[in-house]
Order: sequence, then structure tokens, then C-alpha cells
Amino acid sequence: MIKIFDSLKISYFCSMQQSIQCKVDGMTCGNCALTITNYLNKKGVTDAVANASTGDVSFVIEEGLDVDSLYDGIDNLGFKVLRGDEEETQTHSSVKPFLIIASIFWVPLMAHMFIPWKPLHAPLTQLILVLPVFIIGTIYFGKSAFRSLMNGIPNMDVLVFIGATAAFIYSITGWILHPEAVHQYLFFETTASIITLVLAGNFLEEYAVQSTASSIKELMKYQKTSAKLILTDSIGKVTITTIDHDEVKLQDILQVNTGDKIPVDGIITQGNAAIDESMMTGESIPNAKGIGDSVTGGTILTEGNIQMKATAIGNNTALSTIIKLVHQAQATKPPMQKLADKISAVFVPLVIGVALLTFLLNYFAFEVSFQNSMMRTIAVMVIACPCAMGLATPAAVMVGLGRAARNGILIKGGDTLEKFKDIKQFVFDKTGTLTTGQLKIDQYQTTLDEKDFKNIVYSLEQFSSHPIAKSICKEWVSNTPISFTLSEEIKGIGLKATDHDQNEWQLGSYRLLNNTSSADDHDLYLLKNNEIAGWIDMKDELRPEAKSVIEQLNAKGYRTLLLSGDRKETCEKIASTLGIAEVFSEQLPADKLNTLQQIMQSGRTVMVGDGINDAPALAKADIGISLSDASQIAMQSAQVILLKNNLSLLPQALFLGKHTFITIKQNLFWAFFYNIVAIPIAASGLLTPTWGAGIMALSDIVLIINSLRLKYKKVH
Repeated sequence: MIKIFDSLKISYFCSMQQSIQCKVDGMTCGNCALTITNYLNKKGVTDAVANASTGDVSFVIEEGLDVDSLYDGIDNLGFKVLRGDEEETQTHSSVKPFLIIASIFWVPLMAHMFIPWKPLHAPLTQLILVLPVFIIGTIYFGKSAFRSLMNGIPNMDVLVFIGATAAFIYSITGWILHPEAVHQYLFFETTASIITLVLAGNFLEEYAVQSTASSIKELMKYQKTSAKLILTDSIGKVTITTIDHDEVKLQDILQVNTGDKIPVDGIITQGNAAIDESMMTGESIPNAKGIGDSVTGGTILTEGNIQMKATAIGNNTALSTIIKLVHQAQATKPPMQKLADKISAVFVPLVIGVALLTFLLNYFAFEVSFQNSMMRTIAVMVIACPCAMGLATPAAVMVGLGRAARNGILIKGGDTLEKFKDIKQFVFDKTGTLTTGQLKIDQYQTTLDEKDFKNIVYSLEQFSSHPIAKSICKEWVSNTPISFTLSEEIKGIGLKATDHDQNEWQLGSYRLLNNTSSADDHDLYLLKNNEIAGWIDMKDELRPEAKSVIEQLNAKGYRTLLLSGDRKETCEKIASTLGIAEVFSEQLPADKLNTLQQIMQSGRTVMVGDGINDAPALAKADIGISLSDASQIAMQSAQVILLKNNLSLLPQALFLGKHTFITIKQNLFWAFFYNIVAIPIAASGLLTPTWGAGIMALSDIVLIINSLRLKYKKVH
């Protein structure tokens, strides 16, 4: 009763929560994302995540919180929540028009430093040229800076706007107070340079960040297609009309012809075809499909014509699920990004403090002129913008996850990528993981009528998703199913059912015998009322890539282990063939979990499995890895899914994770090095605000380019 009450409480609590996802325009850096996250947290939401690389914002709200007011609050921070159709139409850059206009006035303003033409040196000319740029800076940076300060969450635009405004006001004041030596006080070009170069940096950053998010866009291309809907009227007349894939409803009958893309997930009801499923499986050879076979939305019918019934639409299709998981993975923050976020959160106030200290020390302690002290202060504020620090991790993670997705490796979180660097050992399940799972019946023996024996075994195995069960059902599919009044699957042991005559049937491993028989050398036993009624021996083949994968891991110094519920003799034979030194056999799910916990004491551990009995171990391991044809619970428990159902992707996932972490470290080193070195240089007067703005923009681009290298570099 208590358990029921608890479950009701959980259900009620979940019903009071709502998960929200939206797109935000203008979120171009890590500090921008942090501003939005901090705002949402202050408003009482939970699980707030803002991803600058994708423009996605997600959070969970309690019942009673107004989503529109939260959206308005994000808009008031200087961003724009894309609502309704805006998400589809808003594809242009918000920075580009400002950058073009600012550049038109900035270029002649800078020209006065190199061309001795007197009109360019006139204060009035320079004021006319700088005013449009300053107005743009006020609109683009000033509004955002003001709103962020009003909300108590200062962002990088505060530094940019203060620096540009200080140079502008200083120039105006010097012009008024010292007309006889006005050129010593004019720094209009500094104002224009700060605004224009930071805009240029934001534009390039925006463009480069979109490149890192290309994997999602590539996956979404597969979704965009049309469907041929078959309609039958009351007199039996059939018409076919073309609709968009998102207009398809469950149970709709669709026509798909040669060259068409399958619009949604479904089952073939008529016809035969060859279907290219390479985008899901990685297999380039089209698969032959017939009546009753399932098809996946986004795959391509290369030959034949079929009619299909829609079984999954919208966000419930396999491709939508993959896209959703990749989105979630990109939103998960690795530990190093969380550290960078904490630093960025205090960086803006800290920089303002350092800038004030720079002015006070230069002007009062070192007796530097007011003019030069002001320029050094402005340079410090401009050069210290923490964009690079905020972009260091998400840029690398985006590229790493995108490359993994394109290669058929679905990684459910950026933090998982980072974990790969500490892995010391790999634990493998046997059946369906190291072996093909395409088992064949080797031999069998029974005390029953052979036909009855096959019918009973086939009927029992229909209740299981284990590879052995699938193989037997495939071979004995022509047998007549028997209905049972009661059936259940006992994890790690087998199946149990009761027929209409109250006979109890059990099918499973030798553990069913409970030491009542000395026979334990067969793969499956059928028991009738606790008496042996027959046995089956299976043949299983090793995956062709299994040996090379184990050899690669062994060569790299990783510890490899076999953890299986199968018999000791079978496990040791496979381990010897593959080169696995340590074997744990005859393990029930609970045994697997306990054994894995002991193994994990020796170091960070990857568990690779595919069955229901592997799910607890997959969830417990530091990283759980499942193949794409595994049971649903195994894939849900794993952090990594090898979509091509190919074990050779395992080393690639490992090395990609390690190289992603290397890229993150390189990015963070550059971001911290840039700020640590550049701020003292600017404070000492060796770096002007103009150069500071240019270098600040360059630092973001360096990080993006370094991250994009991960898209093409060899990982091994």
C-alpha cells in the first residue's frame, strides 16, 4: 500500500511539472548562455540549460509558472525567444546588417591615421563618422548591457559598451575642454574599432558555431519529405494524395515507390522492396523487405513499390528519437564546462574591478597621464571579455558529438565524452555483443513428440527478446503457437508458463534444474512440471570485428574482461579465441552487478552489453555501451549506442572521446592564457583598445577553428 501511495505521489508530482524547450536568437557565446541560465534559475525553474552552440534553451517549470512571462524576461535580457513560426523563418544573421553599416563608417575613420588629408582629421568629420557606429553599438551592446545590469546578471556586452562609451565621452570632453590641442584627446576611432571589431567577431563566431551544429541539421534533412496518402471512400474508390510527412496520422496507409524516402516509421502491408537503411545502420547494401517487416522514416526505397501502415509519427519516430537524444547530449554540461561557467559568472564584475584598479594605479601611483590611463583602462575591459572561456567546452563537445552521430555513434551526453579519458577497463557481455547473436540450432533431443516439442519451445520463446529466443523463433517460425494462461520471464534464468491443462513449462539454462540433475552441458532445457522434457544446443558465431577490437584495446593497455551468464566452458573458449584474459561466467543479473562493482574498484569501467540482464550493469558502469539491435531497456540504460550495430565503432568512440577532451583542454588553455597574458599587457599600455578588440574577436575564432579540426582529424 505504501509503494502504491509513493508511486501516486511521484505521478502527481510529475504531472505538476512541464518541460519547456525553445530557440533563442542572439545567444552567441557562453556568457550569453550563462546569463539566460542564471535568469531562469532566479525565476525558480529547474534543470535550466542554455546552449550557445545550438541556440536551444530548455528548463522544467512547476504548475503555475507563466512560460510567456519567462520568455518576455529572456527578451528583456537583450535576446529574442523565437515563438511559433519564427523558428522556421528566422534564419538570417542579426549581426550582419549592423556589421556592414559599422564597417562603412569605420574604414574612413581609421583612414585618417594613414592618410594626411585634412578633412579626415577634422573633429567634426570624425564625429559624423563615429556617430552611426556608436548608435549601432548602443542598440546592439548598450541595450543588452543595460538590461543585464538591471537583472543583476552582467554580461560581456557591459565591458564592450563601457569601453566604447568611455572612449567616445573622453573624446567629446577633450574636444570641448581643450580645443587648442584637440587631436591629443580624440579617440573616436577607438570607439568605432571596439564596436566594429567585436561585431565582426560575433558574426564570425555565429557563423562558425553554426558549422559545429551541422550534425543535427544533417539528421533533420532526413525528416523533411512528403508522403503519398491512400484514401478509400465509401464505395471503394481509391485516391492517392500527397501530404507533408508531419501531416501523417497513426494507422494511415501510405504508398512508397522506387526512389521515395520513407516518410514515417511503419509496417509494410503490401509489396516488396529493397530499402537503403545506411543512415540508421551504416550498411550500404539495401535490405530486402516484405509484408510484415518494419520500415524506418528517413530511409530510402531503392527498388520496388510498397504500401505501409504508419505506426510512429512526429517525435515518436526512430529518427526523431535520435535527434532528440543528440539535442539532449549537446545540452549536458561536462564538469570542465561547469567550471568555466562558474569562472565566467564572476568574470565581468572582476574585470570591471581590475579596470578601475588599472586606472587608479596608472594615474595616481605611476603618474601616467589621464589620457593614457583611460586608454589602458578601456583596453583592459575590451580585451577581457570572457566569450572564449564560455565557448571553449561547448564548441568542442558539439563537434565531437556531431562527428560521433555521423559515424553511427549516439552519445547521450557531453559529460560522457569527457569520461572516456579516464577509462581503464572494458567489460563485455558475450551473447549478442561479442557474438553475432545470430544463433543456429545445433542439435536437440526430447521425450515429447518432436512437433509438440517445437511448438512449445517456439511459443515460449515468443515472450523473450533474448538473442537465443529470436534465433529459435526465426528457425521454427512455421510451427503452431500454443496459448498459455500465464507466462513470465525470469531474468538470467529463462521462461515460465502454464498451459490450459495446468502443466507448468519452463525453458532456460541449466539453472532451471536446481541441482536435481547432473546434466548441465546443454544450452537450453525444457522442463514439464519440473521434469526434463528436452534440451537444445545452439551454435553462435563471433562477430567478425570482435577479435580486432579486443586486440586494439589490449594493445592500448586497457584491461578487457568477459562477464556473461553463459557456461564457464563456453565463455573461456570465446575469451581464449579473442584474447580476453579474465572471465566471469554463469552470472545472474544481480551477480553481474555485484561483480561489476568489484571490477570498478580497479578503475573507471566501460560495460558493453545488449540484453535485459545487462541493463543494471550498463546503468552502473562509468560508461554503458549498447549495440543498436539490443533490447530497449539495454539501450535506455546505456550512455552510448553503436547505431550501426558494429562493435568496431567502440575504439572510435573511445578515441573520439579522448580527443574531444584534448580539444577542450587546448581551448581552455588558450582562453585562460589569452586573458591572463593580455590583461596585464593592456594595463601596462602596450596594447591599445583597438588591438584589444581585434585580438578578443580573434580568440573566439581560434577556439572555433581548433574545435572544427576535431571534425576531420584522425583519432586513434
